[in-house]
Amino acid sequence: MKKFYVASSFRNMDAVNYVTNQLVNKGYVHTYDWTKNAQGRDEKTFTFEDLKEIGQKEKDAVIKSDFIVVLLPGGKGTHIELGIALGLGKKTFLYSLDGALDQVEKASTFYHLPEVEKCYGKLDELVDKIAAQMLLSQEIS
Repeated sequence: MKKFYVASSFRNMDAVNYVTNQLVNKGYVHTYDWTKNAQGRDEKTFTFEDLKEIGQKEKDAVIKSDFIVVLLPGGKGTHIELGIALGLGKKTFLYSLDGALDQVEKASTFYHLPEVEKCYGKLDELVDKIAAQMLLSQEIS
């Protein structure tokens, strides 16, 4: 089954965990759960050694993934993870609840590349869209 990674921020952990659980329940393999790094910790309590280790794990997880999901608004590393995925030609599902993806003053040029699928609506709709596209890509290949 296809492998995935979810990029976002600590403030979106509930949404990250929801999407992750829904995709895992559909049989997809999650490459790394960065939300576990926050359990019982504040962002300010990480050391540089912690950041180095976590950064390596996140980079490796993006590389191992067949696709990534980016939930906006993101954190400090979210757009770096997006950049790694785009540089490797990974399918990317970019989600925004508020439609910021189509507002020129808020959107990145990279949001409009062909490997980026812009997604809106409820998280269940996002998961359904991912599953449908992954099934279609399997049928084509």
